[in-house]
This record gives sequence, C-alpha cells and structure tokens, in this order.
Amino acid sequence: MVRPLTLITGGTRGIGAAIAEKLAADGHDLVLAYRADSASAERTAQAVRDRGAACTVVACEVGDPSGIDRLFAAAAAVGRLTAVINNAGATRFLGPLAETPVDVITDSLEVNLTGAILVARAAVRTMGRSYGGDGGVIVNISSGAATLGSPGEYVHYAAAKAGLDTLTLGLGKEVAAEGIRVVGVAPGLIRTGIHAEAGDAGRLDRIAPSVPMQRAGEPAEIAEAVAWLVSPAASYVTATTLRVSGGR
Repeated sequence: MVRPLTLITGGTRGIGAAIAEKLAADGHDLVLAYRADSASAERTAQAVRDRGAACTVVACEVGDPSGIDRLFAAAAAVGRLTAVINNAGATRFLGPLAETPVDVITDSLEVNLTGAILVARAAVRTMGRSYGGDGGVIVNISSGAATLGSPGEYVHYAAAKAGLDTLTLGLGKEVAAEGIRVVGVAPGLIRTGIHAEAGDAGRLDRIAPSVPMQRAGEPAEIAEAVAWLVSPAASYVTATTLRVSGGR
C-alpha cells in the first residue's frame, strides 16, 4: 500500500511540528519546509523518522516563488503529494497598527497570505486532476484572530488570516472538480513560541483566563483536527474553516 505524502510549510516548530508528528504516527511520509531554524528542523525530522515515516526537510521562503518551486520539486522527487498543509506564519510584532513598522506589515503579509496563496497555487498544479494529479487536500492554518480582529495587538496578522479564510472558501469551490478539498483550521490561543517571538512572552498566561475553557490549547490539539481533515473521514468537507479555539 502506498503511504500518503504530505508537505507542511513551517513544519518543524510549534503547530507545524505537532502536525508532522501526528501525521507520521498516522502513516504519512513528510516533506517539511522551514525558514531558518535548522536545529529545530533536524529535531522534528528525527522525531518523525522515529515514528516510522520518511522525511525530507527543505529550507525555503514561502513568499519566494523560486523557493516554492524548489520545495515542490523536492516533494516530487519523493513521490506524489496527497496533502499540503499551509502552516507557515508569524505575527512579528505586538502593538497598535499605527505603531507597527512597515517592514513588519509587508513581511507578515508575505508569509501569512501571499506565501500561502503561492503554495496553494503550486499544490493545485501538482495534485489537480487536469494537471495529471490524483487529487488531494490543502489545509490552510488560519487563526481565530481572523474574526476577532486582534485590536491593539496584531491587526496586520488578523487581516492576513482573514484573507486566508477567503482563500479556503473560494479555492475550495474552484478546485472541487479537480479532486482537491481545501479546508482550514483556525487555532485560538495555543501554547507555542509565537507570542515570545512577537515580544510578549507572558501573553499566553495573561489571556488564557478569557478563553471559555479557561486555558490555552496545545499544538497537539490542532494536529488532531488537521489529521481528521486530511483523512477519508472528512471526505465531504471542503471550502470551510474549522475553529479550534476553546470557545473564544
């Protein structure tokens, strides 16, 4: 039996690493893209291999078309892709929009939206039936911020993720006949390093009491949702985003 082959951008840290480890345990081979942290990439790759999966890691910028070409070429050298997880993302900054540096805004849009669109485009050209593919699944990792707006914190990031939700809706309808399902997962407050990297390491514990479930979520809880969405159990689900946010 041929094993599924899944590509994950931002696949070596945080939510991406949790998804990689869950899918490896479920029998997927993996291609993991990362931006710069080679040490985390190797740790995650080893964790995946320890679960019996083949794993290829590729350093690339998702906002760079040539990087995306290299990424998908690396995947093609392994086998035929069955799923692509658009997970790469970053807030870069916490604060009001008026105080957010312009380069942070443009970089965030490039990573969270433009890069995701380019990866989705490449995924369709790889998995779409009219392009010689067998169909598959695209999962866009959005954020609860897309509907909360995140005023005073990262409006730029929330706006990019709202665009990603629209990509899921529109592309899901566009490529259904190609045999491709396009779905999204919108995490809420999740225990990863994204908050510290944006300059507020205490944000998680400060905001957790406002979540109806009274806690932050764990990356593994997002991974479980993704694993279901790429599985045959979700075969009639497309063009929609699943919120995993503890009720927030």
